[in-house]
Amino acid sequence: MSRQYPPVTPEDVDALKHAIGESHVSTGSSNLDLHSKDESYHEPHRPDVVVWPQTTEDVVACVKLAAEKGYAVTPWCAGTSLEGNPIPIKGGLVLDFTEMNRILEIREKDLQVDVEVGIQYRELNNQLRHYGLFFPPDPGAWAAIGGMIGNNASGVRTVAYGATRDCVLGLEVVTADGDVLHLGSRAIKSSSGYDLVRLMIGSEGTLGIVTRATLRLRGLPPEYLTVVATFPAIHDACEAVSDTIRYGLNPAALELMDAAVVAEINRDQKMTLAERPMLFLEFHNVNESALESQFEMVQGVLQEHGALTVERGIGADERVRLWEVRHGALESIKRNHPGASVLLVDTCVPISRYAEMVDRAKETVEREGAVGFFWGHAGDGNLHLGLLYDPADAAAKDAVARVNRTVVEHGIAAGGSCTGEHGVGIGKLPFVEAEHGKALDYMRRIKAALDPKGILNPGKMLPE
Repeated sequence: MSRQYPPVTPEDVDALKHAIGESHVSTGSSNLDLHSKDESYHEPHRPDVVVWPQTTEDVVACVKLAAEKGYAVTPWCAGTSLEGNPIPIKGGLVLDFTEMNRILEIREKDLQVDVEVGIQYRELNNQLRHYGLFFPPDPGAWAAIGGMIGNNASGVRTVAYGATRDCVLGLEVVTADGDVLHLGSRAIKSSSGYDLVRLMIGSEGTLGIVTRATLRLRGLPPEYLTVVATFPAIHDACEAVSDTIRYGLNPAALELMDAAVVAEINRDQKMTLAERPMLFLEFHNVNESALESQFEMVQGVLQEHGALTVERGIGADERVRLWEVRHGALESIKRNHPGASVLLVDTCVPISRYAEMVDRAKETVEREGAVGFFWGHAGDGNLHLGLLYDPADAAAKDAVARVNRTVVEHGIAAGGSCTGEHGVGIGKLPFVEAEHGKALDYMRRIKAALDPKGILNPGKMLPE
């Protein structure tokens, strides 16, 4: 049975204004609308009130009020999520962390930084580069650290540096009853206690609300090599991905785009990329001779799989531009098709099954008569499939839903996950039982133990 959540009363809105400051609390229609929807295709749901906390103590005050009255509490950072993760489907309070966006301390010699969770990762890296450091996870959008922690975001560099979970050492967390926990430590490893840091990462704010984080950094690589390869068919490109990883060529990034995505980018960004299935590869190393050796080996692998062209050593400006347009592929598709919606499939499989995954997805798209665009973080087995449809066309909407279900179910059956990096949110709720089986019962027990009233981001992660 679905839990009921009362609307926030005007008296409690006034109490929040008194506790946190009138300018940091709003029930205005525009603010409620802005916080009713993320970047996904899911339906909007308005909160009752939006709060912009300035400190952890502000978050504690909000959570204690919610716990007392039974209000839903949904954390919100940049709102760039793609599965409805921050949509407040049960109303209540939205806590918008965009004003808790400070870098608290950079420990250059430890390769660590303490931050508030509202800071955007791009702004963080802009500051860190002055120290020769960077935070590796790179989801592409203007994501904030809090959202990245909530979804265990990854991105183009995951194949070399890992996802967000691999780059977080400690967290400050407000619990469902308003306690403040400090989890983890500044040591890069520990065998002490249960790993509550990693329990929180990827939990989408359903177990606790993260307010600060200690992040593990890396040194900026002294040398880069970018390689762009085109192929006659997307299957050939996918097979090349598997061998590039299997042979230990250690790319820092390995990205796939099909010809249709390249065409959309060319149209939107006025570029002249070859409109063929394409791989972007980037290598990081200590000197040019090491990169030269890597290139010779990867060139051989790519050509063995039928690469039509293998270009290397592009200039720094063009390298930045290529990654920008790759990150903006979804936005290019949206801009080129005003009025259309995009259902973005996100699934991840073992690297040996990647080509099979893409083949099955293409067959499904063609069978349903849908319009699909393929790209993804191929180096770690992560496929993105953008399904374009007219939201007013019920048949088209049903067709893309069938494609999504078929592709995700195949990914799970192949030993993979229903979500590679976008989180469960709303869209992946129908698939978590198939992926986790009996373990889902234990996840529910964890949720009940840490959030017995069910106030933290309700309606996400676990099917009701």
